[in-house]
Amino acid sequence: MTESERGQTMAQVDTAETGQGDAGRRDTGSGGLRAGIRRAIRTGSRPGPWKRGLVLAALALLLGLFMLLHAKIPNRIGNLGSLVETFLPWFGLFIPVLLAGALWRRSASAVAALLLPVMVWLNLFGGLLGDKSHPGSDLTVASHNVGAANPDPVGTARDLAASGADVLALQELTQQARGTYEKELAKAYPYHTVQGTVGLWSKLPLSDIQPVDIKMDYGPLADTKPIDVKMDYNRALRTTVTTDHGPLAVYVAHLGSARVNPRAGFWTAHRDRGAQALGSAIAAEQNERVVLLGDLNGTKDDRAFADITSRLRSAQDAAGDGFGFTWPAKFPVVRIDQILVRGVEPKSAWVLPATGSDHLPVAAGISW
Repeated sequence: MTESERGQTMAQVDTAETGQGDAGRRDTGSGGLRAGIRRAIRTGSRPGPWKRGLVLAALALLLGLFMLLHAKIPNRIGNLGSLVETFLPWFGLFIPVLLAGALWRRSASAVAALLLPVMVWLNLFGGLLGDKSHPGSDLTVASHNVGAANPDPVGTARDLAASGADVLALQELTQQARGTYEKELAKAYPYHTVQGTVGLWSKLPLSDIQPVDIKMDYGPLADTKPIDVKMDYNRALRTTVTTDHGPLAVYVAHLGSARVNPRAGFWTAHRDRGAQALGSAIAAEQNERVVLLGDLNGTKDDRAFADITSRLRSAQDAAGDGFGFTWPAKFPVVRIDQILVRGVEPKSAWVLPATGSDHLPVAAGISW
């Protein structure tokens, strides 16, 4: 092959390689363009922050409406309304759960929707979060369901005597333990009365002592206590405490139990009848200064207590710190042990340390 022929061949090879390189570059550029277009389409079709998390937003709105309209939930089916109201503060726990989901989804709509349940919860319970107590009180009252199965009534009585309460109400007193409480409390409290399963011990004189008929149907309740525990079934009393500021009407009550039954739902028939009867007694009370101490087996938010809470206010709400949950003692989730007042001013309210009971004692300082 001559030099001229070799040169022509090399030129042809170079030309072929150059053409192939240009084609490859053109292919690469085309693929990059297609990938860019796909990315743009994906970005354009991805929902924005206001369109993401619409399910979470809907759940947040439903939660807010649920708490806002709790009084509209009917009791016709298993006392559902009362059950919801009993645990109403705890529905606030769903708020941080929904907030975590909204942040994970980066959903502006869900975060905005959460403003409704937050505002409703704060309106219902925000006032309980701070300490509202004030120094100074004229009288300290306390109440405790001592528990029929309490293994240490002596220790419980001594703890209550050491609390410094001027007036002490006890519920669920058994025949076996009554003598123990009377003996242990005698030194601190020279005046006392026991009516059935409830009693009142006082450092001040008592008068006008009488049982209060709260219309209990006691048959089924006999099955709720250990077989070796004997109970009388008068569960409410009314007396007058003589103070330096005048007479004070004091009611002590232990309303019927509430039960969650798979067939009946939230069963409160006995308790609700007792609440109505107790409300009627308080409505007829002539003394303008009244204190109700007791285990009501329900929270003040429960509509079943409207006849009572419309006439008396909660010392815990007015002068306490927090929710003041009292039951069960090991991990309290509801406040069913109440101090309610009329005609006196709560200065402070608190929960006392645990005893051998499954309830926590409660106390309040009141002033004229």
